Amino acid sequence: MVFFFGINFAIFTKPMGKNKLKRFEEIKTFEKVFQPVIDFHSPDHELKGKWNEKVFFNDHPIVLELGCGRGEYTIGMAQKYPEKNFIGIDIKGARLWRGAKTAHENNIPNAAFLRIRIELIEKFFAENEISEIWLTFPDPQLRESKENKRLSSPHFLEKYKRMFGKKGLLHLKTDSKELFDFTSDILKNEKGILKLFTNNLYDSKTVYVDLLIQTTYEKIFLKAGKTICYLCYEFEKL
Repeated sequence: MVFFFGINFAIFTKPMGKNKLKRFEEIKTFEKVFQPVIDFHSPDHELKGKWNEKVFFNDHPIVLELGCGRGEYTIGMAQKYPEKNFIGIDIKGARLWRGAKTAHENNIPNAAFLRIRIELIEKFFAENEISEIWLTFPDPQLRESKENKRLSSPHFLEKYKRMFGKKGLLHLKTDSKELFDFTSDILKNEKGILKLFTNNLYDSKTVYVDLLIQTTYEKIFLKAGKTICYLCYEFEKL
């Protein structure tokens, strides 16, 4: 029986590999990696509303990459935009280690990583604290019963909007046409602006340089001949 992040899981797996254990130990030594033990009943985290003050030591806009995996966008964008702060969020520590190690070894001061379940995101970020959110190849959760688990569902959009300031950008990059269509339909009910939209990114006449950053999953999907979709939506608070 294993207790993790306040949740009781009964799991039956092979013994954890030495490399994974080594990574879990190493990631603890990285300065801008946070792995709080927290659940839905926990109080808000002490960093809520204070990321710039206590982590980045500036007042720059904060950008989140949700389900960041190895953190390719968090690292790539942080290097390109030193005037912004980037936080990669994922529950998978072994994956998150790769991005965190790159940030640590290359001394990237505006990149941080947070290991939590994304459902708990509002315990970590206050109203008006976030400027942009990237969803880079999230699990499409295609079963109808899991609609609320999709990171672009109304359930999550309401969370994002509360964290945004007067305006906030949502980026979705995915190989799932179903998730892309679902998100597009959901956004039709929002009050904002669809700034960019393509259901075939690499066949578009214009591909913005930020979109050329490729995650590990994207490279696999492209090699398999899958089409990549992208949209950018700007939320506006009245």
